[in-house]
Amino acid sequence: MSNIIDAENLGKQYRLHHGGLFANASLKECFTAFAGRLRRSLYSAPLEQEKIVPQTSESFWALKDLSFKVARGERLGLIGRNGAGKSTLLKILSRITWPTTGQVTINGRVSSLLEVGTGFHPELTGRENIYLNGAILGMNRAEIRRKFDEIVWFSEVEKFLDTPAKRYSSGMYLRLAFAVAAHLEPDILLVDEVLAVGDASFRKKCLGKMKDVGKEGRTIIMVSHSMAAIENLCTRVLVLDKGEKIMEGDPARMIQGYLNSFGGNDKKALSIEQWEDSRGTGVIRIHSFCVLDHEHQPVNTLVSGREYVFRFGYKARIHKVKSIDFSFTVSDRSGRILFRNRTLESGLDLPAMLCPKGYLDCRIPRLALTRGSYTFGFTMIVDGVESDYLPGAKGLYFDVIDGDFFGTSQISDIAPVIVDHTWTIDILK
Repeated sequence: MSNIIDAENLGKQYRLHHGGLFANASLKECFTAFAGRLRRSLYSAPLEQEKIVPQTSESFWALKDLSFKVARGERLGLIGRNGAGKSTLLKILSRITWPTTGQVTINGRVSSLLEVGTGFHPELTGRENIYLNGAILGMNRAEIRRKFDEIVWFSEVEKFLDTPAKRYSSGMYLRLAFAVAAHLEPDILLVDEVLAVGDASFRKKCLGKMKDVGKEGRTIIMVSHSMAAIENLCTRVLVLDKGEKIMEGDPARMIQGYLNSFGGNDKKALSIEQWEDSRGTGVIRIHSFCVLDHEHQPVNTLVSGREYVFRFGYKARIHKVKSIDFSFTVSDRSGRILFRNRTLESGLDLPAMLCPKGYLDCRIPRLALTRGSYTFGFTMIVDGVESDYLPGAKGLYFDVIDGDFFGTSQISDIAPVIVDHTWTIDILK
């Protein structure tokens, strides 16, 4: 498969200015400040000499030594924290700005959707902007006319088609801009987080269209903070930090790696042996807790819909017991219990496998929690007596972010728990 984009050692440097009388000021601000100084000098003597801070500057590299290739028909996702260089990279690929170092070779026609209404002329109508954008992409009038009805239907702005674009709401701008960018058959479609502006039904429509664009063999490069959309749409993910590439590969692994790198929590097992709220006989005690992903690596931020193992480390003072019943609860931050998993109900015979120390692992095939922070607590009952107990206490928590639970990029955010389900329709004759 041939490469449609080949970037080598890309770098983009900006110069930041500090201080000075008119540093970082617009033309209007410069005129206003100058007029004020002139008026004061003519009509009143200043009480004290005005201090002017000397202007200084420093260089800032938004991108540094970035190399990558994109194959024709590939759907590449770009993720990273704010300021990582994602939008700067898209601006270079769309030729809005040029790299300071390195070079990029693009073998195809590029359509960009970097901001709402990019490329639209506010004085022109929606109809005129469709033809204008098509002409910018290098299409002739016949090609644009062939796609015109489909663009209007997708954008849902038919009633306002002959209204100047300056009178459009941001939602109307977005719908028409995306429809034009996606339907005028570019070889490469660049999308920068603009789908966050639309409503849920339009986001679903856009993601479906981008999938169709990918199936047609065209290339998509997408920036988004929605991990669900990135995982659902992209075939490969590039992770950027401070202008540099730190990881690239399979979307699921890159997303989890990104969350682990920037989650801000310690990935090691959480020690709870000396937790002050713990109580019980201590015959068997839980001393640590962590969450493992499907590759058995500790994680600090979980993704809805993924497989995880909740691991509890234990120590036992005795080895001959008749019954053990261990359970843990997950609650929201207000203390409301959302679910409980229990060994007795699952049929696990713990006494037969008891040793002085080990781990109790609870595998959850698909985490059914929506975005938020959750606390956990546990209870260890040995021979009918409470051996160890820890309520869902402040400080013992884990974070969950949105994931593509149903494989549709649609996010459940009304309730904290997702119930796995399917729909059918029964048509009455």
